[in-house]
Amino acid sequence: MSILFGVLIGAGSVMLLCVVRHFVASFAAQKSEHYDSGQPIFDIQTQLNGPILCEGVIFGPLGRVSGRFVGNFDINWDGTVGIMKEHFRYDDGSELSREWQLHVEDGGRVRATAADIIGTAIGQQSGPTLKMKYRIKLEAAGTPVLSAIDWMYLLPNGTIINRSQFRKFGIKVAELVATMKPLTLQQKGDE
Repeated sequence: MSILFGVLIGAGSVMLLCVVRHFVASFAAQKSEHYDSGQPIFDIQTQLNGPILCEGVIFGPLGRVSGRFVGNFDINWDGTVGIMKEHFRYDDGSELSREWQLHVEDGGRVRATAADIIGTAIGQQSGPTLKMKYRIKLEAAGTPVLSAIDWMYLLPNGTIINRSQFRKFGIKVAELVATMKPLTLQQKGDE
């Protein structure tokens, strides 16, 4: 009986440590206020404006690269409302287009909607970062609805590093890492 009790205590301790790690020391545990004093300041209407080149990789649940992509974005603002058109080309030859409607609110808050987003994405600009949380419907990936957390980090040269995690039932099923860079007129003509 004491061996079974020891195994149960050990298993419970490991589970507790996993839960504590998830809420304290993981990607999902980051908070916008962690970046309040960072520089340069991420301003969605400045950094996500005009034509942008996005290049990235998708990691599967085992940490191996499961896909690579190149995306072209075009973002235009009318006051505090922006339309972001995305077109992605994947290494398997498939393509995906999405159109976001972005709303900037007081205090750096951002709301966003798109056809494959369930409800409204909620975001917060803070220092050199933008955090977005939403639920996305990805039927093509075989998993209908995933919870997503996007963190965008603004570098001093204007490049944005985007890291996103996608979860189902709290379990990470995919991760995306991408760069986003404004396209110059010359680069746009070279496409």
